[in-house]
Amino acid sequence: MTSRPKLSLVEPEAGASSDGRRRRGEDNRARIVAAMLEIVQSGEVAPSAEQVAARADVGLRTVFRHFSDMDGLYREMSEVIEAEVRAIADQPFKAPDWRGRVLELVERRSMVFEKIGPFRRASDTFRHRSRFLGDDASRLVKALRDILERVVDGQVDPVTLEALDLMLSFEAWSRLRREQGLAPAQAQGVLDAAVRRLIG
Repeated sequence: MTSRPKLSLVEPEAGASSDGRRRRGEDNRARIVAAMLEIVQSGEVAPSAEQVAARADVGLRTVFRHFSDMDGLYREMSEVIEAEVRAIADQPFKAPDWRGRVLELVERRSMVFEKIGPFRRASDTFRHRSRFLGDDASRLVKALRDILERVVDGQVDPVTLEALDLMLSFEAWSRLRREQGLAPAQAQGVLDAAVRRLIG
């Protein structure tokens, strides 16, 4: 008679150990992404893998185990930022007419651009050597344009549409904030006044 194989008491522990390793791996990955976000938020546009590892309190090898290169880390960072930005952008409009909604866009984009400014500048540093970051920037431009077109709903001529697209762009916000040295409230005030004059 064939005897049944004995149940190993080690198997549950091995499974638990595997679960523990997976949880630690997920925790390390989250810490690495959070560290990257913190460093970029502080103004460092080109953090090294060594800086990220030190901030996350993990080994350099751990960083590259989760992210084969810095481009992968930027990709995940972008997903976190996109989720936060979408929470602002997807709020329903309060104004009943298109002009009021365009002015709401000024306020919303001021909030969004101020939030993503450090990350956008950091990604711009590497965009020339990263296909993902280049595509990411293009997706943002297109998404912003699509929103604007839905808001104006054909109520403006093509030249006015292009002017609005320019004034409501990240580049316009960045110019006001950095090169012209305006505080966030001042930059928003300038854009609000310019848009009001343009749309009447």
